Amino acid sequence: MTYTVNCSILLTDLPVLERPAAAKAAGYDAVEFWWPFATAVPAQADVDAFVAAIQDAGVQLTGLNFFAGDMGGGDRGLVSWVGREDEFAANIAVVVEIGKRLGTKAFNALYGNRIEGVDPQAQDDLAVKNLAAAGRAVAELGGIVLLEPVSGMETYPLKTAADALAIIDRVKAEEGVDNVKLLADFYHLAVNGDDVAAVIAGHAAEFGHIQIADAPGRGEPGTGDLPLAQWIADAEAGGYTGVIGLEYKATQSDPFAWAAASTH
Repeated sequence: MTYTVNCSILLTDLPVLERPAAAKAAGYDAVEFWWPFATAVPAQADVDAFVAAIQDAGVQLTGLNFFAGDMGGGDRGLVSWVGREDEFAANIAVVVEIGKRLGTKAFNALYGNRIEGVDPQAQDDLAVKNLAAAGRAVAELGGIVLLEPVSGMETYPLKTAADALAIIDRVKAEEGVDNVKLLADFYHLAVNGDDVAAVIAGHAAEFGHIQIADAPGRGEPGTGDLPLAQWIADAEAGGYTGVIGLEYKATQSDPFAWAAASTH
């Protein structure tokens, strides 16, 4: 098993550009990030600095989120956000540039919240178009777009694996794009009441990525009561061959102490 450290939720006592080196120092060779910039199209110098931080640390960027809006303010993506189509399209180009430069293959497109006064069907129709555009763009890198059920936001409509898979099926059927895959975040699925074991049994080989945190609390493995090790083993037995994203909130000074005895 190979872990990849989510440097947007872990190592947050350090500046963003110092986190890849800190992950490397802790013994990890792979990292992933939410969108690390404040805007969909950051200054080229900022992109260059981010790329250099990854390269200088000697780690692989295994995953990167598309711009998701103001996450701190409650935004959860632009994919279904009617009125911000041009912004999402512009962000795709930057994501592809970073992917090309760093060899990144997986790109998480947060779906976006329901917008008051906007027809949900219109949002879903736009999402299918945007996901297809993103999928076509990253296909030139041999990449995939990830679609993720998320907890904690009542207005975020994809709460179960089935919710996300229904949209993924639409993208394939209506747009002919087949490189949009489920991001199975075991924490989000469990907190939302999904049957994680059944999702794994039915879809493990189709997962584009797995992320983990324990529940309750979203802390590191062992701080809650989720059978994370068993779920990972079952997913791998079921055909999942990718990395495991560490996307939890550290509860100890050493955020990786729980894994000290394991191979990473």
